[in-house]
Amino acid sequence: MATSSTGASSASSTLRSSSSEENFQQILDERKRKKMLSNKESARRSRMRKQKHLDDLTGQVSQLMKDNNQILTSMNITTQLYLNVEAENSVLRAQMAELNTRLQSLNEIIDFINSSNGVFENHDNNFEAAYYHQNQINDDTFMSPWGSFSVNQPFVASADMIMY
Repeated sequence: MATSSTGASSASSTLRSSSSEENFQQILDERKRKKMLSNKESARRSRMRKQKHLDDLTGQVSQLMKDNNQILTSMNITTQLYLNVEAENSVLRAQMAELNTRLQSLNEIIDFINSSNGVFENHDNNFEAAYYHQNQINDDTFMSPWGSFSVNQPFVASADMIMY
């Protein structure tokens, strides 16, 4: 009987061992299943983060393209305004050169008139007679307006003189 009790105890321990192995396997399977679920959830969250990041980058690209177009439009407008101002400056420079030429001619005429006034003046030693003759206005003044007065100052151009 001793053998049979030993055989029964070994069968019982084999059963317990087999049952404990099954429990251990179930525990391992359960852990494996939980780990897989955890990994799936982690992968899903990772994909969602990547998708959100991609959406953010796409939105940023769209905004940057919009900003870039606005900057290009602004640059084009500014360039056009610059070209308009340059053209206007060229016209004004040409007008200034023309007015300077006219001014120089008028100053030369005035210098000529001032230098030739001495030819027509009375050269008496009497200062009062010369003064009276120089400042006298008579009927000949309107016939010869340049001969009756002396201009001591040159003409000066002003902005009001420029007419379009």
